[in-house]
Amino acid sequence: MSRSRWLPNQHGAWAMLAVPFLAGTFLGHPGLAHLPLLAAWLLGYLAVHHGQQWLRLTRVSRNPKAPRRHVRPALTFGAGALACGLPLAAPRPWLLLAAACAVPFVAVNSLYAYRNRERALWNGLAAVVPACAVLPVALRLGGGSWASGVAPALACLLYFAGTVPYVKTMIRERNSRAYYRGSVAYHALALALVPLLSPWLAIPFALYLTRAVVLPGRGLRVGVVGAVEVVGSVVLLGVVVGVF
Repeated sequence: MSRSRWLPNQHGAWAMLAVPFLAGTFLGHPGLAHLPLLAAWLLGYLAVHHGQQWLRLTRVSRNPKAPRRHVRPALTFGAGALACGLPLAAPRPWLLLAAACAVPFVAVNSLYAYRNRERALWNGLAAVVPACAVLPVALRLGGGSWASGVAPALACLLYFAGTVPYVKTMIRERNSRAYYRGSVAYHALALALVPLLSPWLAIPFALYLTRAVVLPGRGLRVGVVGAVEVVGSVVLLGVVVGVF
């Protein structure tokens, strides 16, 4: 099986997985325990991805081999996630509770996958929540408190939730005025809210609002859209680690 069939071509998802985790790690005290947690986190995502693709293709594909090609990656990545995560969780049972909190959101994403509606707005928003909730988990593993992780996790949530409608205005819904207006309204609201978390967050969120207003309709290539979001994610990481 080729590498492209094992690793999903979802660059935005990787940023969403990495930034909150790294923010939580560096806001606490980075240690060796973060390495198996990161491995379990990424391998778990890959296992869920392939499991959801199996669900989707089982329903929509007429080729019985299509869903079958996701079985081995799902089992392999799932076993890897358990091998990395269970030894870490044995002396820290709160990690299992944290993982259980993600189950309802994974269930929502799985339902959308089964219905072949993975690009739906609410499906994307549901995926953002557990991705950002890993921040306080990584922070707690590094000796920080749950409470100290709330504000930075909310900052990540406000940013990554905004990328869902914004990216749609750049690609799949680039001709939709409703999506454009909704994206701009969301980013304006986020800009009004983030000073409650930290006044410094107004700087990057003003930039995010500007790009939501200015860039749609300019015919930017997908690669350029992705590069802009990578920069936005890195800026968010730097600001979150710097101010909290």
